[in-house]
Amino acid sequence: MNIIVTTLNAKYIHTSLALRLLKAYAEPEYSIEMCEFTIKDPEMNVVSDLYMKHPDVIGFSCYIWNIEKTIQIVKMLKKVMPNTALILGGPEVSYDTLQWMERVPEIDMIIRGEGEETFKQALTAIDNKQSLHKVGSLAFRENNQIILTPEKANLNINTIASPYRFKEDVEELSKRIVYFETSRGCPFQCSFCLSSIEVGVRYFDIEKVKQDILYLIANGAKMIKFVDRTFNIKRDYALEMFQFLIDNHQGCEFQFEITADIMRPEVLEFLNENAPAGVFRFEIGVQSTNDNTNILVKRRQNFSKLSRTVRLIKEGGKIDQHLDLIAGLPEEDYGSFKNTFNDVIALQPEELQLGFLKMLRGTGMRAMAEEYGYKYMDHAPYEILSNRILSFDEVVRIKRVEDILEKYWNDQRLNHTVNYLIHHEFDTPFDFFQQFGDYWHKNGWGKIGHQFEDLFTRLTKFLDHHGISQPGIVHGLMKIDYIIHFRQMPRKIWWVDRFSKEEKIAIRSHAKQNMPAIDHFVNDAKTMSKHVLVESITFNLETYLSEGTIIYEEGLLFAIFEPNKGTPQLHYLAKELNLNYS
Repeated sequence: MNIIVTTLNAKYIHTSLALRLLKAYAEPEYSIEMCEFTIKDPEMNVVSDLYMKHPDVIGFSCYIWNIEKTIQIVKMLKKVMPNTALILGGPEVSYDTLQWMERVPEIDMIIRGEGEETFKQALTAIDNKQSLHKVGSLAFRENNQIILTPEKANLNINTIASPYRFKEDVEELSKRIVYFETSRGCPFQCSFCLSSIEVGVRYFDIEKVKQDILYLIANGAKMIKFVDRTFNIKRDYALEMFQFLIDNHQGCEFQFEITADIMRPEVLEFLNENAPAGVFRFEIGVQSTNDNTNILVKRRQNFSKLSRTVRLIKEGGKIDQHLDLIAGLPEEDYGSFKNTFNDVIALQPEELQLGFLKMLRGTGMRAMAEEYGYKYMDHAPYEILSNRILSFDEVVRIKRVEDILEKYWNDQRLNHTVNYLIHHEFDTPFDFFQQFGDYWHKNGWGKIGHQFEDLFTRLTKFLDHHGISQPGIVHGLMKIDYIIHFRQMPRKIWWVDRFSKEEKIAIRSHAKQNMPAIDHFVNDAKTMSKHVLVESITFNLETYLSEGTIIYEEGLLFAIFEPNKGTPQLHYLAKELNLNYS
């Protein structure tokens, strides 16, 4: 048989672990070809590519981000390849399976739940023209009827051959994210998450895990993202894996989902002392700091302990942290979510993802929808529109917060400026993001895109409109944020240049005589003009960069752009009375 497994990834750099697991389990009895596309690929292109391979069976891995497009592809394929068996699996079709079979008559089979064993058994039945009734956890059609076989027990995951060693993957390892699992299941029962449905946690053999990771690193992998729902649930296991990765990383980066409030102090101490900077990245789901909300969604969380963990990791300076929030959870109104946002951003995570509640099929949250008055999208991703205490208008406004958060916090383009604004110029951090988001929307900027420079000019317009107490300080911080993103002297600046050509010559001449860093690097006026940017500033830059303290003082900011040195060196010179500039 000619068998293909395929999916639509969200981005090209992503890889599908599901396809590789299906292939690993089915071989060597069945040879499987993997075909990965993205959700941006036109349906006709996907259909054409699959059609040209003349498959007997196509298996599709389905998620909320690709299901609707996958259905269109399935419908087209069935028209041009009516005899090809089209099998769907994955979390999006594992629940409400009968509805999917009824909605899309072109689907021949659906695999419910864990797919490796079921898919292989279905292939065997097709290959040998046997009945599908004995294949558990399967939905199929027979005599114009839809048959759902009984669910089977979970697979012994250590019977799965390694899905990480296919020759066809080696060439792309350095260019894409490798998704890796060391365990399945989750010990928690959060009502909004599919992982809560499976009871218990099953682990892959740790020595096989280590050997697979060594293989990936040796063959060029640069980013491995562990998909375990709670990587640190077993302290000794986590410590052993952390030590192994520290010893063998060779520059590869690793991302983990951790539960921060159960992270033991000795683990934090170990990481702060031993983790190489920039190698580990932690993803931490906070979701809400409203205790009542957390109780309702069966989420056990000690925010005090979580905060301690996040702060200690940040103090260590070795590990970037990505924290998650969910807007729209039950009994969290606009004001409560504002508190949650402010609680979490106070922890200063490198990235803060603001997501919206999705009523995933099979979850307890979807079953609670009517009780809490939820209205949500009929089709994937089933995102909420409103509930009894959060209006659609408020959901739309929070989306504007999300937009500004992505541009001005997560992209880390204006770190100095935004940190000052949220602590000194606005009542709360949420107020800055909300008011700027509303202003951004009012001006229609969301419809026209933006360049790097636009982030600064649009923020300036907003602050001029809003009014702030220290525009000089904010303007200076914005200059710093702009300059440090260039490796060479920027060709243009977004602010008004105060100095004439003659004044710049006088300033640079004075600097060469009084600043060793410039005198060492600059030989002549031409080099100075090409590689040294000078701008006015209203606070002592040295004190700010060394202590984080703003002291008002008129002075000059010098940015030295040495060739092949990366980001510029920043220096400060207090304004002198006898210097010929105004």
